[in-house]
Amino acid sequence: MSDEFDAVTARICDRVEPDPAEREALDAAVERLVSRVEDAVADLPVETEIVLAGSTARDTWLAGDRDVDLFVCFPPELDRDRLESYGLQIGHEALPESHEEYAEHPYVVGDFDGFQVDLVPCYAVEDATEIQSAVDRTPFHTRYVAERLTPDLAGDVRVCKQLFEAIGIYGSDLRTKGFSGFLVELLVLDHGGFRPLVAAAADWQPPVRIDPAEHGRATFDDPLVVIDPTDPGRNVAAVLSAANLARAQHFARELLADPREGLFEPDPPDPLAPAAVREAFENRTTTPVAVRFEAPDVVEDQLWPQLDRSEAGIADELDRRGFDVFRSDAFAEDGGGGRDVGNADGRDAVLLFELAVAERPRVERHSGPPVGVREHAERFYEAYADDSDTCGPFVDGDRYVVEREREYATATEFLDSDAIFDVALGAHVETALEEGYDLLVDDDVATLADPFGRELARFLNPDVCGP
Repeated sequence: MSDEFDAVTARICDRVEPDPAEREALDAAVERLVSRVEDAVADLPVETEIVLAGSTARDTWLAGDRDVDLFVCFPPELDRDRLESYGLQIGHEALPESHEEYAEHPYVVGDFDGFQVDLVPCYAVEDATEIQSAVDRTPFHTRYVAERLTPDLAGDVRVCKQLFEAIGIYGSDLRTKGFSGFLVELLVLDHGGFRPLVAAAADWQPPVRIDPAEHGRATFDDPLVVIDPTDPGRNVAAVLSAANLARAQHFARELLADPREGLFEPDPPDPLAPAAVREAFENRTTTPVAVRFEAPDVVEDQLWPQLDRSEAGIADELDRRGFDVFRSDAFAEDGGGGRDVGNADGRDAVLLFELAVAERPRVERHSGPPVGVREHAERFYEAYADDSDTCGPFVDGDRYVVEREREYATATEFLDSDAIFDVALGAHVETALEEGYDLLVDDDVATLADPFGRELARFLNPDVCGP
């Protein structure tokens, strides 16, 4: 690898490392926050431990990031209801300007001295394999990384995070399906730095298995498997999509071939105006159709899997009916990047399908079994022999065939019918569609440019070199 690789990454490292003023502000805020939490827990009838977690605890946070994760650890024998109740009580006392959010259980989020704080209750279990809640692992992750990460490796983690952030694959939420901070830290630790990680990633042939603590037991069916060193039954990379793993490999090769700072700089496309959307689809001579509805009132990590399932279910049925789906996608108005608890004000969600075939002949061909297979052939023949709405049965080659009226000759007929509810939909999405949806076809799809102009720009120009 060239010296330019090291020069570029050194400049990026300097750029993304928090300066002394940021560090001082963080330390002061955490000290004051911990003091407030200590006051809030003082009168509780249980022992607690306060743990700073996340990237700020491990010194892998990026300059400009203002997120603080503070965990209040409770005895394992405390029942879940009281853990949740105490956690919310502490959170609201320590963070007066706060609101509740929900992961596996509720927690409190609020602004404090210019930082956004997640104050999370968890169980103080002895071992990560004994967790009672998914967040119980986090203190173990913090200790594991902090004990092994040198200042140089912490800088390499920041560089890797900045690259993944720039190319749109940083984040383990179920919208992004990317690399979590802990996963990046493990990869940098396991490879001994950012440069050897990039070199290895460029040559990965999925499925890839990495076992930092050499547990050597569990198996997973994922493109990248990184065994949690604190919990051998968990793949840290389970959320990562195959597409985002491939994207990481593409940019690893780009960085090796032509090291440049531009790869570390987000460059989102400009939002498209309605006229540009109409022109783009006209030039492609495809037919866009979109199902627009009010997004279900659920947290982001419940919403996006359901949107993905619904998009795939409808696309599969469109393909099965002969309306060839050229490409599809799902959009939803921003709900806070995975941080909101609901959709009280209502926001749009969209399932978009670009069709290579939007209309089929009114008649379709239905082939039966070979005539020589007597029992099945006779059953097929008898089923249609007296059906005045079909042509046939007749013999074509060695089979009985009928020609019958197609149930839906256009994709819009299908999408505008109750048959849409017969496909595999996300449960909350199905309920939302039952309450009503708009079907947009051709030029009407351009009305989605507000608020989805940037999403449409990515859809119509899915350049691998853009985030």
